[in-house]
Amino acid sequence: MASDLELLCAYVNEKIGNIKKILSLRNLGQDPALKTTFRKIGDEIVMVNELLNQFELEIQYQEQINSSLKELCESLEEEFKDVEHLKEHIPSHLPQVTVAQSLADKPNLDPKEPVEAEEPVLAKKPPKEQRIIKEMQFITTAEFDGVPAYMKSRLTYCQINDVIKEINKAVVSKYKIMYQSKASMSSAKRNLYQRFINEETKDTKGRFFIVEADIKDFTALKADKRFHVILNILRHCQRLSEVRGGGLTRYVIT
Repeated sequence: MASDLELLCAYVNEKIGNIKKILSLRNLGQDPALKTTFRKIGDEIVMVNELLNQFELEIQYQEQINSSLKELCESLEEEFKDVEHLKEHIPSHLPQVTVAQSLADKPNLDPKEPVEAEEPVLAKKPPKEQRIIKEMQFITTAEFDGVPAYMKSRLTYCQINDVIKEINKAVVSKYKIMYQSKASMSSAKRNLYQRFINEETKDTKGRFFIVEADIKDFTALKADKRFHVILNILRHCQRLSEVRGGGLTRYVIT
């Protein structure tokens, strides 16, 4: 018990000592001769803090690169094992096809007998032309490095590309409904289709765009402050533009 009291007293005395130091430093800060020095120290602390933030982002990026390289090495090792296995089990000889396949199927044909003509196989109808849905391209490391520090804050390269992946999911989901036959639509999809049509403007005609409602309907993203910061970065990297009107912001894929 005495030991616990001693530890408690030591802890309280340490806190009291810290308070005295803080009060002493505050009094020193009122000295006009030292104000300039303290201001310079404050500026240096801010610079060091920004540098540490940059180090943190770089470490996260290098960890992601390292993880990707490990996965690549593991994949290459598996491929190498497969190649070695094939190399060790090559057969001594391979069978050779000496008869045409059409004759091989009918080895006992008499050349004097008439050959029945085979019914022609009807060619399959070519599939309908698929409409291409434009998706946003991922940003490169060079583009990420070119984004001003104040704009990307503590966001990482991979976090931004993860959001691009979700935006592309919303774009594909929306335009699959737009290109679907109305006769095959459920009532819910018809309501979505009508909303999509109502959101079109002359400035978005022939272009691919989404709105925040599409983000909510088709992705797990939240249209919060962080999301809008990433949208600013994507505008800076010329991945999207905005078309406003009717109280609605349309994010157009560029």
